[in-house]
Amino acid sequence: MTAPRLEIDLEKIHHNARTLVERLAERGISITGVTKATLGSPDIAATLLRAGVNALGDSRIENIEAMRRAQVQALMTLIRSPMISQADRVVMHADISLNTEIDVISNLSSAAQKARRTHGVVLMVELGDLREGIMPGDLEDMVRKTLRFPNITLKGIGTNLACRSGVSPDAEKMAELSALADSIDATFGSKLGIVSGGNSGNLQWALRGADTGRINDLRLGESLLLGRETLQRQPIDGLHTDAITLIAEVIESKPKPSRPWGKIAQTAFGEMPPATDRGHISQTILALGHQDTDPCGLIAPPGIEILGASSDHLITNSGRSGLSVGAEITFQLNYSALVRAMTSPFVAKVVLSQISV
Repeated sequence: MTAPRLEIDLEKIHHNARTLVERLAERGISITGVTKATLGSPDIAATLLRAGVNALGDSRIENIEAMRRAQVQALMTLIRSPMISQADRVVMHADISLNTEIDVISNLSSAAQKARRTHGVVLMVELGDLREGIMPGDLEDMVRKTLRFPNITLKGIGTNLACRSGVSPDAEKMAELSALADSIDATFGSKLGIVSGGNSGNLQWALRGADTGRINDLRLGESLLLGRETLQRQPIDGLHTDAITLIAEVIESKPKPSRPWGKIAQTAFGEMPPATDRGHISQTILALGHQDTDPCGLIAPPGIEILGASSDHLITNSGRSGLSVGAEITFQLNYSALVRAMTSPFVAKVVLSQISV
């Protein structure tokens, strides 16, 4: 079988999704399954839907279009603010989009009128992580303006935390979002249908047992695919962390010094190589590099130590394992490594199992 390759176990992904669907349902929260790390894979999208996720979300309209072409039947949300240049495509293929700019919503309205469609909008609120979001004091005015646009339906509000700045989506932040939802309802006399609290970083809060208030949706990706929460990257009890693995092939295996020699300058990626002398090691090189994945996001099996990487080579210390040329090594991945590997045309994607439901 070709390498490098991602091996995707749909049974394990289904288990992860179904487990979180059931646990969050007890808290009154549904799941939007985020497909951006899978390039909108129809197989994975179908698996999430069969597990009970409420909708699918993706940051790229191209992925949503690919799922539509594959006949994936689901409510689909564009979870990155639309580009004005893509407004026509957004209203044609996405049911809902997350928004922060009135000019974007105006263009979505015009595109929706031309297409004779109605497009749903969720307004994103800035609660401290300093990625996207309307400042809370400006939200009421933004709602008022949004409600005036023809062919636009205000579906709800949401926020994003634990992403750019690592701000925790704790009880205080979620209570603030709930209070904003209550205020909008009271001011405009209608109940918001969606109050989207965030992403996989919200799971510690959501599953702890505290009052969830108005929060009724989470946009989950990493926890479904890799079985981890995203505040400390700890495994979630009962979930698989190896539903997707990356396999690479050994192309060189030799004893070599651990310390380079000669006049030392920067590496190909502008770094300074380590200067520690550990004597001779069993150096193993795999056909995998920065062009294929994020080497810093790979978790090697016991006995294998990742030493560094270039564009096309992953250098490891294989210790006593004595790996031979042509052997394969299986790595677990974090989200960064998964996204880059899934995007790379040089990494094959292999589905290992179909789900039986």
